[in-house]
Amino acid sequence: MTGTTDARSGPALEPAAYDSRRQVQYWRLLSRLFDAEEQPNLESASLAVVEDLGLPTALLDPRASVDTLVQRNPELAAEFDGLMVPEEGGDEEAERDRAAEVRRAALVSKVLLNVFAPTSGNVSAGELANWQSDAGWLERALGCRPGELRGGRSGGGSGLPGGGGRGLSRTSGGGGGRLPDFGRLIPGIGPELGDIEAELVSRMRLREVLADPVLAAQLNPSMSLVEQLLRDKNNLSGVALANAKKLIRRFVDEVAEVLRTQVEKSTVGALDRSVPPKRVYRNLDLDRTIWKNLTNWSPEEERLYVDRLFYKQTARKTTPQRLVVVVDQSGSMVDSMVNCTILASIFAGLPKVDVHLIAYDTRAIDLTPWVHDPFEALLRTNLGGGNDGPVAMAMARPKITDPKDTVMVWISDFYEFDRSQPLFEGIEAVHRSGVKFIPVGSVTSSGRQEVNPWFRERFKALGTPVLSGHIRKLVQELKNFLG
Repeated sequence: MTGTTDARSGPALEPAAYDSRRQVQYWRLLSRLFDAEEQPNLESASLAVVEDLGLPTALLDPRASVDTLVQRNPELAAEFDGLMVPEEGGDEEAERDRAAEVRRAALVSKVLLNVFAPTSGNVSAGELANWQSDAGWLERALGCRPGELRGGRSGGGSGLPGGGGRGLSRTSGGGGGRLPDFGRLIPGIGPELGDIEAELVSRMRLREVLADPVLAAQLNPSMSLVEQLLRDKNNLSGVALANAKKLIRRFVDEVAEVLRTQVEKSTVGALDRSVPPKRVYRNLDLDRTIWKNLTNWSPEEERLYVDRLFYKQTARKTTPQRLVVVVDQSGSMVDSMVNCTILASIFAGLPKVDVHLIAYDTRAIDLTPWVHDPFEALLRTNLGGGNDGPVAMAMARPKITDPKDTVMVWISDFYEFDRSQPLFEGIEAVHRSGVKFIPVGSVTSSGRQEVNPWFRERFKALGTPVLSGHIRKLVQELKNFLG
């Protein structure tokens, strides 16, 4: 051991000692990931390392959230941001900062254990909020914004600045050898975080939490929580029901704000050249006006005389269109159902777009009267059950009055209740009548999906391949047609 000491990394040691300390942290991490039981030897060794590093011992406390650590030790916020993003540089032995690697191992272990370590039993609102916050810190450690991997929603966090904006495709580590391509690995983490969150929500004593205004106020609305609320809404009443509705409304409003921005950014129809441009200043085509008047340029006076103004075309063709959205409300499609119900309400607000909304499982319900209010529409859904597409098609087909000006969006995994052929025959007939038919396997932030292969192949042969992925794809498809 040398005589130098680093305030951040502890006393300077021989390389082998640093490697041993780092291995202790990672062995403890692996042990706790697969078994919640503490291993006394690993715990005591890890404690000694953390103390030598000058880090708070709460780093080893599974009950302490990253938020709590940062609030008590604000200087750690900058270390957690981008913590797991590979640094630029080579992997030569001489360039390795082993002391920094040990410190990083301790911080990485904290984030990963708080997010991925197994838990059991009931989950309180506070515990869910802490997990969402820790998931946000994991995203920041990976160089993303909190909530980015889970669909653009924040899962909490201390609100301290930082995170995001870091390159995710680098493969070289700052002394730890070649590292995986984060640009390929990171997108797969989001769905796993969503699965963990959904499992935690399913273990919440939701009815008790919702009945307590203080506990209910700690809940952060998420897709998983909204699914649980929609499933249990018929068993809620009084204060619990009112709090459930508030959470659903908050989530709907947040998603609607994002989707409305995407719709507004998309092109709205082709220019209508038959309509003269409005002669107002905001429509003035300055470049064309100058070009057309260049013959009036006076070299002596160095002045351009304008005798004619030109204006930009702004009117767009707005042929009345009909949008029929059919949504599978079985449990496996809840995220797509929520997204598309909100999306239908946004398109319903556009001029000359007549929107109809149908939800189905083994029965179909016409939600068109509430299409302008996705909150009310969602409250009338009934999650669960099987799939009986022909029942929904029987309700949807009478809504087609002018096939060439109608688009039908069908959101489902197409795992039918022993009636695959009848549904496909109905869809094929609708498509051949001139209706623009768009089958959708999933429209979520992650794009995870599982579509019945039987239907997938037949839709492809029909020339209407299944659309899946980010909801932006569906927004663009609809805007292209409705424009």
